[in-house]
Amino acid sequence: MILKKITLKNIRSYEQQEIKFPEGSTLLSGDIGAGKTSILLGIEFALFGLQPGQRGSALLRNGKEQGGVIMEFDVEDKEIIVERTLKKGKTISQDYCAITISGEKKEISVTELKNQVLELLNYPKEFSKKQNILYKFTVYTPQEEMKQIILQDPETRINTLRHVFGIDKYKKILENISVVTLKIREEKRLREGLTANLEEDKENILSKENELESKHYNLASVEKELFSKKEERKKIQEEKDKISEKIEEKNKLQQEIEKTKIMTSNKNETISSNIKIIEQLNIQIKELQDLKFDESKILQLEQEISSKKKENEKFNENNLEINSQINSLNLKNEESRKLEQKISNLEICPTCLQDVDAVYRTNVLNKLQSDIAKNNKKLETLEQEKENLVGKIKEIDSEIYSKEKEITDLKILKIKLQGIQEKQIRLEEIEKTNTLFEKDITLLNQHIETLQNSVFELKKFDNIFELKQKELEKTLSQERMAEIKVAELKKEIDFYSIQIEELKAKIKKTEEIKQQLNYLTELEDWLSKKFTSVISFIEKNVMIKLKAEFSQLFAEWFYMLVSDSFNVWLSDDFTPVIEQQDYELDYAYLSGGERTAIALAYRLSLNQVINSLLSKINTRDIVILDEPTDGFSEQQLDKMRDVLQQLNVSQLIIVSHEQKIESFVENVIRFKKEGGISKREK
Repeated sequence: MILKKITLKNIRSYEQQEIKFPEGSTLLSGDIGAGKTSILLGIEFALFGLQPGQRGSALLRNGKEQGGVIMEFDVEDKEIIVERTLKKGKTISQDYCAITISGEKKEISVTELKNQVLELLNYPKEFSKKQNILYKFTVYTPQEEMKQIILQDPETRINTLRHVFGIDKYKKILENISVVTLKIREEKRLREGLTANLEEDKENILSKENELESKHYNLASVEKELFSKKEERKKIQEEKDKISEKIEEKNKLQQEIEKTKIMTSNKNETISSNIKIIEQLNIQIKELQDLKFDESKILQLEQEISSKKKENEKFNENNLEINSQINSLNLKNEESRKLEQKISNLEICPTCLQDVDAVYRTNVLNKLQSDIAKNNKKLETLEQEKENLVGKIKEIDSEIYSKEKEITDLKILKIKLQGIQEKQIRLEEIEKTNTLFEKDITLLNQHIETLQNSVFELKKFDNIFELKQKELEKTLSQERMAEIKVAELKKEIDFYSIQIEELKAKIKKTEEIKQQLNYLTELEDWLSKKFTSVISFIEKNVMIKLKAEFSQLFAEWFYMLVSDSFNVWLSDDFTPVIEQQDYELDYAYLSGGERTAIALAYRLSLNQVINSLLSKINTRDIVILDEPTDGFSEQQLDKMRDVLQQLNVSQLIIVSHEQKIESFVENVIRFKKEGGISKREK
C-alpha cells in the first residue's frame, strides 16, 4: 500500500486541508500541537472507521455538525479512493461511506467498507470483527502505546502477541478440545442410555413374529368364508337384476301409455281447434262473396287526384309570388323609415356640406310617409289574397286526402277478394287433416289397450323384487361382517408387521449407536491423550521460533540506537530484558531516551516479524512512526539516520518536531497552528 493524498474536513484542529504523500521517506514537521498526529488519526479513520470504544467527538472538530476524510492510495496497481463522513446528532456517528476502485465508485455501509479495505490489504478474514490491531503493529503504533505494551502484565502482552501473530488459534484449539471432549462424554452417556434395552428388544421381536404367524393362519380361514358369502351375494344380485329388467320393462310400457295418451289428447285438441278455424273461414268466404268491386272507380279517382294536384300547384305558385311581393314592400318600408329617421336629424348635407333647408326636409319627409302609406295599402290587399289562396290550398289538400283514402280502401277490398280461393283451399286441407287425426286417435286408443294388458302381466314381478331385495340385504350384511373380520385381521397383521419393522429398525439403529459409542470412546481417548499433546508441542515450538526471531531483531535495532554496554533480549513472555555489566536493569530506572529506544526497537522488530509471518499482506511497504525520538540524545538522533536507511520500505512517514530529522528524509511537510486551526505551511 502506498498513500497518495488525504483531504481532511473539520477533523480535530483542521477545517479544510489537503496533504499529498510522496513515495520514499517523508517527515511531518511542526511544533508540538501543530496537528501532525491528527493526520495519522485521519488515515486510520479513513481505512477502518471508528474503532470500538472510540468516540466520534475525538475526531470531529468542536462546534461543527459534520466532517470527514477522503484518502487516495494504491494497492497492487489499483487506485483506491475511500470517503468517510461524521455527522453530529444525539451522538457523533459515521454518516456516509464510499469506495472507488480504479474509477468504479460504490456507496456502501460502514461494515462493508471495512471488510473491503481488509480484503484490499489482504489481512486475514478473522481481523474483520476485531480492532485494527494488525495495522497498528505493522504500520502505525503511537510510541506511547508501544511503551504501554511493554509495561503491560506478561499474560496480557503475550495474549495480545498471540492474537497478532495469529497463533492464538492453538490456544483456541486446546480450549475447543476441552469443549469437544466434554460434548463427547455427554454423547457417550446419551448413547449408553439408548443402547441399554438392546437385548430386551431382540427378545420382543421374536414374540411379535410368532403372533404374526398365528394371525396369518386365521386370516386364510376368514378370507375363505368371505369368498363363499360373496359368491352367494353375486347369485342373488344376478336374480335381482333379471327381475329389475322386467320391472324396467313395465315402467317403460307405462311411460309409453302416458306418451300415447298425451299424443291422443294433442290430436283431439288440434281437431277442436281446426273445427273453429273451419267455421271462421266459412264466415269470411261468405262475407267476401257478398262484396262488390269496380276496377274503373280506382282509375277515375286517380285522374281526379292528378287534376287536383295540378290545380294546387298553380295556387302554390301564386302564393309564392304574393309572399315575394309582401317581403319586397316590407323591405321598402323599412328603408323609408330608416331614411326618415336619418333626414329628420340631418342639419348639414353630407355631399355639399351646406345647411339643409327646413322646408326641403319637410317635403322629403312627407314624400317618404306618403310612400309608406301606399305600400301599406298594397300589403293589406296582398295579405287578403294570400289568406284566400291558403284556404283554397287546404281545401284541395283535404279533397286529395279523401280520394287517396278511398283508393286505398278499394285496393284492400281487391286483395281480400283475391284471397277467397286461398281460404277455400285451406278449408279443404284442414278438413282432410281432421279426418286423418280421427283415424290416428282410433289406432292410438287400440295401442293403449294393448300396452295396459302387458303392464298388468308384468306387475307380478314387483312383489318378487321386494323379496329378492330383502334376501340381498341379508347376504350383504353377512358379507360385510366377513369383510370386517378380514379387515381387522389385516389391520392387526399390518400393525404387528409395522411393530416388527420398527423394532428391527430400532435394533439396527441401536447397533449403529453402539458402534458410534465405541467410536466416541476411541475419539475421546485420542483427543485427550494424543492430539492435545501434539497441539501443545506445536504451539510451544512456534512460540520458541517467534521469540528467537523477535529477540534477535529486537537486539539488532536496540544496538543501533544505544551503546554496546547493554545486553538485551526477550524473556519467554516477550518482556524486554536489559542487562548492564551482568546486572538486570528495571525499565522504570532507564533514561527517557533508553525507554524510547526499547519501544522503537520493539516496534520495528514486531513489524518485521509480522510481515515475515504474514508475507502476503499489502502493508509491508509502508511504515509510520509517531515521535520515534522522544527523549533521544544528540548521539541517538544521529543514529536514527542508520535506522531509517535500514528500514528499506517504499514509503516511510515520520511525525516529529525534531529539526535534525529533516536531514535524514527525502521530503518534509511542515505544519503550523494559527487561531486554533492547523494548516500546512506553503
